[in-house]
Amino acid sequence: MAAAHRMDAVLDPVIPRVGRWLAQRPDALSLAQGMVGWGPPPQVAAAVSEALAAAARDPAAAALIDRYGAVEGDPELRLAVERQLRDRWHLDLEGSAVLITAGSNMAFHAVVQALLDPGDEVILPLPWYFNHAMAVQLAGGVPVGVAAGPQLDPQRLAAAITPRTRAIVTISPGNPTGVVVAAELLAAINRLCAHHGLLHISDEAYAAFVHGAAEHRSPAAAGGSGAHTVTLQSLSKSHGMAGWRLGWAVVPVGLMEALAKVQDTVLIGPPRLLQRAAVAALAAGEAWLTPRIAALGERRRQLLSLLAAADPAEDLQLWAEPDGAFYALLDAPATVAGEALVKRLVLEHGVATLPGESFGLASPPGRALLRLSYGMLDATDLAEAVGRLRRGLRGC
Repeated sequence: MAAAHRMDAVLDPVIPRVGRWLAQRPDALSLAQGMVGWGPPPQVAAAVSEALAAAARDPAAAALIDRYGAVEGDPELRLAVERQLRDRWHLDLEGSAVLITAGSNMAFHAVVQALLDPGDEVILPLPWYFNHAMAVQLAGGVPVGVAAGPQLDPQRLAAAITPRTRAIVTISPGNPTGVVVAAELLAAINRLCAHHGLLHISDEAYAAFVHGAAEHRSPAAAGGSGAHTVTLQSLSKSHGMAGWRLGWAVVPVGLMEALAKVQDTVLIGPPRLLQRAAVAALAAGEAWLTPRIAALGERRRQLLSLLAAADPAEDLQLWAEPDGAFYALLDAPATVAGEALVKRLVLEHGVATLPGESFGLASPPGRALLRLSYGMLDATDLAEAVGRLRRGLRGC
């Protein structure tokens, strides 16, 4: 039985293929998948244990885990998320509602499913995040990649707007670049969306990961932005809960009815035990998170130093200065590029990366673009991984 022809238009995910190559080279070090090296706060395990113990004693407590909950998420977690959105990120929640989802990837998928008719367009500044492009395609939409520069020139984005445009997506701090977009530029894009009747989808999964002098400020902090702004956040990165699949979308109230249809069809409602875990994770607060972000900032400095110390003849360049998230986009000489290069680096040199082509970028002639993720490696392994990468590039 063949799949539907429309699936041919959807990009193929690169991460599973890199995973298969890594399985063939168990000693390889990974600069590929975007995860952190820490796990959840200890409060998470305690909350799960307490909830399960209470459920074993009390049928009423069991019902709070075992039975379906609200499509949009349980009130306790939604209130905890709203507190963080207001107190930490200063979002203007007037005219907005919170939808709890299975990670921010699912939140983005639900939003474009609710927003797009076949042939509608979504502007994705390049480099884009591949799952965003895939979700637009799955919804029957058209991802429109725009070379707007590392700091996202609003005029270039405005020039790409057509009668079929429904949304502009921004990611800050960025994946795959690590760039923190200036607050005034995000605000300008937000005003551009309001002026043209578009949705501004602001992916802020890496909001906590700012390492340099730059500061993350959500475009949804502006007064009156709630009617045309979607903010996506997640516990996957900041709280080491990638496998728990917990995230949320802050959406205009007018979209909630359509989003409920998507959520009810796909998920019915977020897993209720995991929602209890999410409440505990948020309660850990800044005291738990700050030292971990600081340690990751040290890995960023180490990566930049290792690349800067390379022989000038290696001609290793960064696409942009990474000051957030845990990524850097490397531009290096190579006779092969794309997945062919990534496969050789894994199997022959024991180091994994992701190709720039997966993020909508074409490698320049004679060069290759590679996303490097340093989130999971300690100082020793990061030094070894960069050494393997440099040797591999010299051989490619």
